[in-house]
Amino acid sequence: MKLGRRHVLLAGLAGVAPWPAAHAARQLEEPLADAVRSALSAAVRDAAPPTPSFETTEQRLAYLRWLAAASDRLKARKPHYDARIEFLQTAWYESKRKGLDPSLVLALIQVESGFRKYAVSPVGARGYMQVMPFWARLIGDGDVSRLFHMQTNLRFGCVILRHYLDTERGNQFMALGRYNGSRGRTEYPNMVFGARRQWDVGLA
Repeated sequence: MKLGRRHVLLAGLAGVAPWPAAHAARQLEEPLADAVRSALSAAVRDAAPPTPSFETTEQRLAYLRWLAAASDRLKARKPHYDARIEFLQTAWYESKRKGLDPSLVLALIQVESGFRKYAVSPVGARGYMQVMPFWARLIGDGDVSRLFHMQTNLRFGCVILRHYLDTERGNQFMALGRYNGSRGRTEYPNMVFGARRQWDVGLA
């Protein structure tokens, strides 16, 4: 996949200028073993709500500090408070659910879609985490339109990123390359790592 500045098209929102930082994904459709497909399908099918739970008061306070700091940093891109908090709570929940650092997931979203819910790339990747439609067929119910639903999109994206991290034995550089369809090239992972610094707000 040739990387470079990509314009992100907005479904049904003509005339809105794209975020210049967006670099849309082009995950490659690869054969999946039956066990892997079943595990990924189960991971996206679980409909548990994004309600955080904590074992200790310290963990809850750390989460609330993270939420406040991340909300402040996202305010310019999502000015409506309730929508911003709902998005961050869901991103945190889906990240933690798959053992991912929320700062990495937010950085990926920033690079992929510029935090645009209805972003569509020139190759058809959709939503916040720019999920390719073939994933809806491989591990979902086949309804591509659901990739514009916030929690569905974040869940698919986190499940896919976790799958790539497992495939690459924890190597974030290579996993990010797989996510973008540019495995082995430096530009995309470096952009995500660069964006991650502004979202690394100290959540344990």
